[in-house]
Amino acid sequence: MKKLKLLKKLLSGSKNIRFSEVVECAKLFGFQLSRISGSHHLYVHPDVPKLINLQDVKGKAKPYQVKQLLQTIERYNLQMEDEK
Repeated sequence: MKKLKLLKKLLSGSKNIRFSEVVECAKLFGFQLSRISGSHHLYVHPDVPKLINLQDVKGKAKPYQVKQLLQTIERYNLQMEDEK
């Protein structure tokens, strides 16, 4: 999925977001997987002092965690990185 289309989908507030889409978005903004503890996937970013927790629930992302990711991106004014 194209980067902007993916971001627009997340920003729409849909409750039907796939876990893989949220992970892709987090990686686009520079988050890296730190560790997995059970169903909790913990992501870190060098410019953000707190962890981002994402959970895979039957292939879907939890809506409040998507919202937290988007708020963190906005709060720390993170920019989308180029694909490598």
